[in-house]
Amino acid sequence: MQTEPVPQKTCLSCSKQLRGRTDKKFCNDYCRNTFNNQLKAPANNLIRTINHILCKNRRILDSFMYNGEEMIRVKKEKLIEQGFLFKYATHININKKGSIYFFYYDYGLLSIDEETCIVIKKRN
Repeated sequence: MQTEPVPQKTCLSCSKQLRGRTDKKFCNDYCRNTFNNQLKAPANNLIRTINHILCKNRRILDSFMYNGEEMIRVKKEKLIEQGFLFKYATHININKKGSIYFFYYDYGLLSIDEETCIVIKKRN
């Protein structure tokens, strides 16, 4: 009686022939990590891009705060000139008066009118 040859499994990352356990998928940790990183790359790239924009927005707001000030007025035009993108924020806060603050980590932005904003630094 002849037994059927067992099909050889290959590594999902590098395609090398696998040895050892029958349920093995990768030849080593490097291949396993590489394979999983490639699966997650599109989502990670999007997150990385958005986080870069949020950090840049925060740096721009921080650049307007001098001498430990906690609140200033700034023209929207000045923010836009420096590359500020209003579309992205980390969170929103509505105060008791109903004013909506858009936050970029620890800096908040309140639109007063079409041209002016108030920038606040959140206290710890």
